[in-house]
Amino acid sequence: MRKDSRLSRVLHILVHLQAIERPVTSEQMAEMISTNPVVVRRTMALLRKANYVTSTKGHHGGWKLAKPLADITLLDIHHALGDGSIFTIGLSDEHTQCVIEQAVNEALNDVMNEAEALMLKRFGQITLDKLGADKISSYLKEH
Repeated sequence: MRKDSRLSRVLHILVHLQAIERPVTSEQMAEMISTNPVVVRRTMALLRKANYVTSTKGHHGGWKLAKPLADITLLDIHHALGDGSIFTIGLSDEHTQCVIEQAVNEALNDVMNEAEALMLKRFGQITLDKLGADKISSYLKEH
């Protein structure tokens, strides 16, 4: 099963935008996270729609933060990306009439819902300025 790494990739980009303090092109961001610029543009468009970033066209154009990272939570970004499932674990649906499959799916579903609720609650408590702040500070001092 393929994992969805959009959240971690977007967080990576947003922290870079804070550190760089100038517009960054989709091509530059794509290089940062080893993907295609088109993927970056599509993803960043979701963040622009939610007013977390802005973009300018032309020479010296690119993407930049629309608000400080201290005003954005992990939950905000999760919502902006479309509220995808936190977990990639899937429930079996091959034998829907089987009472054992139903019982297993019910138990797994309950646990995953509980875990997801707890995780989303924590996401709402963590602002992006807290992400690796100590590591970023020492990195910027070195470079």
